[in-house]
Amino acid sequence: MEFIFMLTHHDVTIPDARQVLDEVKDTGLKCIGCKDIGLNIDQYRELFAAFKKYGIESFLEVVTYSEEEHFRGVDLAIKIGADNLIGGMPPYTEKTMEYFKRKGAGTRFFPYVGEVTGHPCVLGGTIDKIIKDGRDAEKLGIHGINLLLYRYSGDQNRLLASATKEIKVPLIVAGNVADFNQIKELKDNGVWAFTIGGAVFEKKFVKNGSNKEQILAVLKRL
Repeated sequence: MEFIFMLTHHDVTIPDARQVLDEVKDTGLKCIGCKDIGLNIDQYRELFAAFKKYGIESFLEVVTYSEEEHFRGVDLAIKIGADNLIGGMPPYTEKTMEYFKRKGAGTRFFPYVGEVTGHPCVLGGTIDKIIKDGRDAEKLGIHGINLLLYRYSGDQNRLLASATKEIKVPLIVAGNVADFNQIKELKDNGVWAFTIGGAVFEKKFVKNGSNKEQILAVLKRL
């Protein structure tokens, strides 16, 4: 299982993302990402160039509801050379895959499924509808699913069991992963990866510990 450390808090990229990267780059993290809002284009280019320099797989998450804003995030992913784009509302999945192909981009895409609303975003809709979204996305050739499991308003345990059984592409669980019990649950269910951002900065894993200590504590549980 992979731990994707997100340089974000409250669904916005932190202003000192580049400095925090230097603080944690030697922890053994393989995957780091951020949101598509919070920095200017030059800062994003510098940050993603640093990911590449350090041999870290990069993730950009787009959390916007309008089609125009969504594709602004898609274009940003292409411009800065993000390895993976995660997020994006289900109605835009097919257009996004076509757009990447047209642009000749090698970016892998992990869209949201279900009814995503609010900011920070929450997941709604029936489990059947969420699974159907995942299956429909699989047919379009997506590389995986970005599942807001712990922001789901319904039965999270049943959603996790259904998603890991019925969706065949890799699952990233994003949002509100904030304790070791959740990490164990995801690992036991064969989830490919999970993201953590705010819980690191809020010192949820090591009381009063540094960012580096928080990350090392999480990595030990994988």
